[in-house]
Formats: sequence, structure tokens, C-alpha cells
Amino acid sequence: MQQKFDNHRAAQTPLRAERIPARGIVTEDAGGHIRAIEANPGGLIRSTLIAGGAALGVLAVFYLPSEYGIDPTGLGSVLGLTEMGQIKQQLYAEAEADAAGLGATVSPDPEVLARLDRIELQLAAIAAVIGAPVADPGAAAAPEPVPELVVEPVPEAAIEAAVAETSKSDWRDEVSYTLAPGEGIEVKLVMNEGQTARFEWTANGSVVNYDTHGDGSGQKVSYETGRGVPEQAGELTAAFTGNHGWFWRNRTEVPVTVTIRTAGDYAEMKAP
Repeated sequence: MQQKFDNHRAAQTPLRAERIPARGIVTEDAGGHIRAIEANPGGLIRSTLIAGGAALGVLAVFYLPSEYGIDPTGLGSVLGLTEMGQIKQQLYAEAEADAAGLGATVSPDPEVLARLDRIELQLAAIAAVIGAPVADPGAAAAPEPVPELVVEPVPEAAIEAAVAETSKSDWRDEVSYTLAPGEGIEVKLVMNEGQTARFEWTANGSVVNYDTHGDGSGQKVSYETGRGVPEQAGELTAAFTGNHGWFWRNRTEVPVTVTIRTAGDYAEMKAP
């Protein structure tokens, strides 16, 4: 005889519930089999926070440095991702400028592209280890708008004043003399043996004869002489303790203005 079994009439095994704080409420049958799990609100919040923290970590450590060159944690520079992001932004800017007609087409440096490929492979390997998604390098992110640079013209007088002030600050002493035809002038520095002074003199568009020499401590020395020289610059090292400097004479038929500037190791300048 064939018997029929009615599942609806069969005795149901009573279920028992057990609360596990870390997992929520777990319902099991008499055989110990889990039949249902009721989620614990605290566990859901904790899981959400962990997932959000992991996403923020991937964003800060990998995505921002590799795409935009922004490295808030400093790890992007260590991994070489910040450099890749900076290169990408540079390429984006060049492409945008070329499309707007602001510049000629720029062919990327093959070495730079090869280095970018190596960094992308390194990023892909790291992402594979941690299970993070890798951004598609072919998908160009929209660069941030660059504010227009407005350059105000600087008055020529202001530029000349700034240059003159800078030149003046480089020198310790400066004197000028106007020599009539056949007239001469001498300027010397009081120096100890071995001291070195920097100098620069000019005839301001004309030429003069000169003699660089020294005297003192019962000694005399002639360092250098010249005829019809427009200017000279260099260093003068004292051969002995005494006075060391220059003598200029105007052998032209018109007045000549001689200007000398000095700096370095010397006690004082002796000038008329």
C-alpha cells in the first residue's frame, strides 16, 4: 500500500533563538542548523564605517595621487603615484591648450610616457593585492579650470631703479672721476697680505690707460698694465700688506669718466 506523507501535518521541530552580540540574532533548529539571522544595527553601522574608511584610504593613498598629483598622506610620493598624477595633469593641460588653439601640438617625451606606463603597472599590481579597482588610464579626468593670468606692464623707470639698487647692493664702495685729456687719477685699497678684493671699473664708453699696482712694507709690485682699455673686472689679491689699486690716465682728446666699484677684504678705500 502506498502511503502519502503530508508535510503540512508533520510535526515541526521547534526553533530556538540565540543572541550573539557581534552577529545579531541567530535562529537555529534542534539539530543546530542555522535557519535565519537577524541583523544587529550596531554590526551594520560598524561594517559601513569600515567599508567607508577603506574607500577613503584608497581614494587618498592611490586615486588622488595617481590621477591628480594630490598627495594628502605622503604615501603617493613614496609609491611613485604622485609623479604619475602630475604627468597626467600636464598632458591634459597640453591637450586642452592644443585643442583651444593656444599652442602648437606637443609630442610627449617617449621617456616620460614609458615612465608613466611603469608607474601604472606598479599601481595595478598594488591594487590587485589589496583588491581595489584601478582607474582606466585612458579615461581623462576633466582638469580643474586655470584662472586667467593678467600681467600688468611694469614702468621702465621702475625696472631701471630696481636693477640699479641690486647692483649697488653687490658692492661696498663706488666712486667716479671725470678726467680731462692727459689727466690721471689713482684709487687704492688698504689690504693685508693675502686678502682678496673684487673690483669692476669702466671708462663709460671711452678708453683709458691703466696700471694695477701696490706699495707698502718697503715693497712695490705691478700686477697688470693696459693701453686703450674700455673696462675691466676681476679680483685683486694683495702680495703684501700695504696699498693696492689702480692708476688711470686719459690719453684721448675728450674728457673721460672712470667709475670703479669694489667689495671684499680690505680695510678702506683711499681715493682723492
